[in-house]
Parts: sequence; C-alpha cells; structure tokens
Amino acid sequence: MSIANKLHSLKRLLATSIHSPEIFKSYLNNADAYRRGFEYASNWHSESYRVDKNQEAPGEQRKADRNQLFEYFRNNKRGPGIWKFEHYFEVYQRHFSKFVSKSVDVAEIGIYSGGSLYMWKWYFGDRSHIHGIDIEPACKTYERDGIAVIIGDQEDRNFWKNFKDTVSGIDVLIDDGGHSPGQQIVTLEEMLPHIRPGGVYLCEDVCCPHHRLISFASGLISELNRSVTEATGFQKCVHSIHIYPYLLVIEKQTTKPSNFQAPKYGSEWQPLIEFKT
Repeated sequence: MSIANKLHSLKRLLATSIHSPEIFKSYLNNADAYRRGFEYASNWHSESYRVDKNQEAPGEQRKADRNQLFEYFRNNKRGPGIWKFEHYFEVYQRHFSKFVSKSVDVAEIGIYSGGSLYMWKWYFGDRSHIHGIDIEPACKTYERDGIAVIIGDQEDRNFWKNFKDTVSGIDVLIDDGGHSPGQQIVTLEEMLPHIRPGGVYLCEDVCCPHHRLISFASGLISELNRSVTEATGFQKCVHSIHIYPYLLVIEKQTTKPSNFQAPKYGSEWQPLIEFKT
C-alpha cells in the first residue's frame, strides 16, 4: 500500500473513531482476526490441494457440459473484442442462468470495444434489454436493436438518478467500468436498491489485497449477518453476498423474510453443558 493510501486509511479510521465509536471498537477487536486470516491464506501450501487423478480436468469435460457462454467468448475471433478473465464464466453461469430467455434488463458498465454487449444479448436472448454504460461518447456506435448505450460517469450520483428515472429497474448489473473503488462503491450504493427482487449485482476485477470495495462489502456482510429476530431492512432485501477471485456478487431476495426462526424437531437431545465465556 502506498504512503498516500496509508494516510488516507488512517484519516478514515480516525474519523470513524470519532463519529462511530462502536464501529471503531469492532474494527479494533477484529483487526487481529483479519491479520490472522490473511496470513493463513497467504502462507497456504500448494500441496494442501489434492487432485483426484481419475477426475477430468475442467478443459476435458464432456462437450455437453461445457459453458455455452464461455464457448461464445472463446469463439469470438473476429469483430468487437471481449476482454474477460476465463474463470468469470463459471460464475456468470451460476448466477445469470436463471435469467436466460426471460424479459430482463441487463446493465453493463464499461463497454470498451463493445463485444460483451453483443455477448450478453446472445446469452440472455431476444427478450432481454441490454443497457451499456460508458464515459466515452464514441461507444454510442455499439447501439443495436435491444442494446442501448448511455454515456455518463458512474461516480456521478446525478447520472444514476437520471438513469433510474429512465430505466424502471435492473435484473442484472455488471460493473466492469472504471475499476476505482470510489466509482464501484458509488455505483453499488446507487444501484443496489434499483435492482429488482431476485436480481444480481456483479463487480469485476476487484483484484488487489485490502481493496476498499471488499472492505465496504465486509460492512454489508456484518449487517446481513446481524443476529435479530425481526429481519432488518437490509436482510429483507439482500439474499446473499459472494466473493470469488476478483469478483464480488450480491443477490437480491425474491421474497422478504419477516423474521429468522430456528425451530427444533425431534424428541432426543444431547445434554447441554454450560461453558464460561
């Protein structure tokens, strides 16, 4: 971490200690666990991973099982370019497949050479509406039937206000835009409430240690994991938060849980032992 970033982090930490003492106390209590987990993962031994010699490698799996979206990507030899990490495609399939052939609104921030807009249109189908967002006006040339291009700055909250006034809701949001934590956090704050129930937010290329977006997501995870009887507003709207290598994924609830229950079923129970804390 650069000296400038360290100073910025210290400034934010000091502000937190003044304005949110409970959060600051929690941070101090968990700092050692964070360091311990980070060191544990950093020192992970490669021999800890065992591969069954009889198991097919991912590249050798039967053609019928292959990810069609990944095949599209690999076969995109000519025309508008697509630039993605290969391991993203398994995650796309896991979280996006339920929307295929549905009437869905998909927004991708960061158009670059336009190829991914056409890929999403092909994947989600004719009933989908693709909204490409970029700060570069020249990207308007990639518009097609079913593919709209909106020019704007993803860190500008007024831009998102205008976008939300125009587009009633989003089912899938893919942030592959400017890649700065400030841009990503503003986009997440503005657009997560605008994603429809059951929808998915996915941010790409979050690929450095101690990333501010992941720290932001850690705060979301703490609220999602709050122990309550009556679900909080956030818990009623957010179903789950997933972290993959270089990816952050948030799924919205399809239904709103009103409470969390843990009923017991059965007639025989192990004797309880009281532990002193």
